[in-house]
Amino acid sequence: MIKLGTIGTNWITKMFIEAALQTGEYELTKVYSRRQAGGEAFVAELGLENVDVVTTLSDLYTDLDVVYIASPNALHFEQAKVAIQSGVHVIVEKPTTSNPTEFATIEALLANHPDVRYFEAARHVHQPNFKIIQQAMGDLTQLQGATLVYQKYSSRFDAYLAGEEPNVLTREFSAGALYDLGVYPIYAAIALFGAPRAVQYLPILLANGADARGVANLFYDDFNVTAIFGKNANSYLSSEVYGLKETISTNNIAELDTVTFHDGEGHSTDIGERPDSNPMVREAQDFAAIMNDPVGHHLQYTQWFQLAKQVNQTLFDLRSSAGIVFPADQKEM
Repeated sequence: MIKLGTIGTNWITKMFIEAALQTGEYELTKVYSRRQAGGEAFVAELGLENVDVVTTLSDLYTDLDVVYIASPNALHFEQAKVAIQSGVHVIVEKPTTSNPTEFATIEALLANHPDVRYFEAARHVHQPNFKIIQQAMGDLTQLQGATLVYQKYSSRFDAYLAGEEPNVLTREFSAGALYDLGVYPIYAAIALFGAPRAVQYLPILLANGADARGVANLFYDDFNVTAIFGKNANSYLSSEVYGLKETISTNNIAELDTVTFHDGEGHSTDIGERPDSNPMVREAQDFAAIMNDPVGHHLQYTQWFQLAKQVNQTLFDLRSSAGIVFPADQKEM
């Protein structure tokens, strides 16, 4: 069994723990929280026994196989660094780091700890319906780009309107629309089409300089991909990949509940699978397979790591095009 520890006591951490346990490959042994009481309340909510609550990273990374990090974005880098230096595998929520400089530091650390694996938890690219979209692209007469959408009103936006500064809507925590919901369509675009040759981001900014909503354009040699995402409004648009006449559509590029192939002649076929009740199960399975057999899965691990690296660079290029600067960009490594 893979000994799992977690950082973060929010809903997404709970979802990953439940997914990991469902695979039968992991056992939750430790939960990190800045406050002992908060960690104990989180474990009680999970209904699990024999889970240690710790308040320091040194205690967390002792006798542990892998850590799942779901803290605010700006904290990912330092927490992952200590894990790698401790010989602990890392699963970190997207985005893994705030900028390419941090990512390069992580890559250098991994070179010095070759037995450690580092995963970005971009759950949608591990789901069967995403792979079905990839396969269906082979049936398109001519690939002509895509429109990828993930926009929903944040539960924290009311707090912002009330004068608060939620972490997910501040540059100080390397957050905002692009570095939250925007990661899903950008990840999908690069997984489906590769790295773009140029990018442009047109954001709607909040008073604090963070982006609340935006449109990203990714330019390729023969087509463009448009990504629409945001945290201050809801969208009910489908996401679409375009052929000449044909179109592949999904209700939502992050959730991927349905996939439909439209042949351009008036016929539409549902080609998707019923999604898992917990959308994080497949990524938990994939990560466990690599940790259990790193040699046999080396190629797949390398591909996912390079994808994470390309996504990180593209996110940085997009926000640079819009003049959005994070405090993390100005720190010395």
